[in-house]
This record gives sequence, structure tokens and C-alpha cells, in this order.
Amino acid sequence: MTSQFSTALHYPESDGQPMTESDPTRDYLTYCVEALKLFFQSRSQVYVSGNLFIYYEEGNPRKVVSPDVFVVFGVIKRQRRVYKTWEEGGKVPAFVLEITSRTTRRQDEDSKPQLYAQLGVQEYFQYDPTGDYLVPQLKGFTLVDGSYVPIPLAEKPDGKLMIHSAALDLDFCLPPPDSTALTVVAQGQIPRPLRLFDPKTGEKLTNYAESVEARNQERDRAEQAEQAQRAAVPKLAALGLSSEQIADTLGLTIEAVEQLLPTE
Repeated sequence: MTSQFSTALHYPESDGQPMTESDPTRDYLTYCVEALKLFFQSRSQVYVSGNLFIYYEEGNPRKVVSPDVFVVFGVIKRQRRVYKTWEEGGKVPAFVLEITSRTTRRQDEDSKPQLYAQLGVQEYFQYDPTGDYLVPQLKGFTLVDGSYVPIPLAEKPDGKLMIHSAALDLDFCLPPPDSTALTVVAQGQIPRPLRLFDPKTGEKLTNYAESVEARNQERDRAEQAEQAQRAAVPKLAALGLSSEQIADTLGLTIEAVEQLLPTE
């Protein structure tokens, strides 16, 4: 059934304002969205997006919010121009991350968490890339009885700071500051880069570029290993090893070994 509001109202896709105010804000927004999309790529009912208008009251285009990063469970993964909750079975994000900056600090600390709590967003995280506006630089909250309760920021033995997201089952981490940062920053907190980790594997979540680079490096390593095996076969044969012994030593089949042996 077509809604009575569907043809009478316009739900804008943009407010005409720039997406972000700085390189760090844009870079971390992009990293988190891409890393989460890759992490959930095999799950068709998980929607990851960022800097997208979410309309949460049908018939009222003013009831809108645009989280920097958000994840919705239980809706189809597809491209959207805007997200309207009433067209998505009432589903709201389970997780929201705001990249806090000078112009967004007040909203991120006050009005947005109030709204997200009212909407039922399970977890609300904040990250300050420059370390100028949030202390600590990374904050996390979980919804309990309609209000947000802080999630403890744990410090690991290696100096890494971490907050676990139960909604995503991921760790949001700030690595220990390096020696260069310690000498550059004379006072205040030292800005630390945000990275996401899978606690099950301990592996860092990558963005698209990092994922491609990792695949290329793995391909290069495989090619180098294959070349080393090819070079080793005639050398081992010259030492008097049989085809069976060479195959066992290098982890190859006998047929592969014999194909690499020099012909007389």
C-alpha cells in the first residue's frame, strides 16, 4: 500500500553542506565504513553506511539524522540514497560511530546521543582523530534502560587502549603512541589512530586499499615460493635425491617434480 505521505513530501538526500571539515575526519569515516563493509560482506542482512540521512518519522522530513558510521542488522544489504526506518521494518542502527570535530563536538556529546537513545540505538561510539575535543580520545556507550552507560576503556599491557563493541563483536583500538609523537606533543593527550580488530582472530580490519595490497603481497609471496621450488628441484636432483625424495622435501607431487627436472 502506498503511504499517504509518499507523493506529497520530499526527503532530501543532502543538506548542501560539505561532508567533513578535515582530512582526518574524512579518512577515519572512510576507513570505518569500508572496513565494516568488508567484515560483514558475507552477511546479506547487514547494512553498513555512513554520512547518510536516516529519516525516522514518516511524514516529517525534519526528523532526520546523519551518523558518520552506522550498522543496521536485519535489513537487506543494498544501495540506498536515504534510509527511511518505516520502509525498513522499523529497523534502526544497532551501532553508531561519530567522528568528533570542532564543529560537531556539541552535537556529538549532547543532542545526538539523546536522539540515538530515544531511537533505540544499542551502542554509541565517539572518536576524536586529533585528540583535541574528547578526553579520552575514544568513547563507547551501551544502551541500558533507555540511557547510555559508558563502556570501560581498557588498557592492555602493551599500552594499547581498547573498547569492545558487543553489538558488532569487534574491538575498537588505539595503539600506543610512538616515540615521534611523544617528542612532538609537549602537553595534552597524544592523538592515536583508530583501528578495528576481530577478537576471534586478532586480525586488523582493513579498508579496500589495504585489502587489495594484502592480496597482492600474498600473491607475490606465493609466486616467490613457487620460483624457489622450481629452482630447488634441479639442485636437489644434482645432489642425488630421487624424484620421490624431492617431492617429499618440497611438498610437491612426483609429477610436478619430474616436469621440473632437466631433460637429458
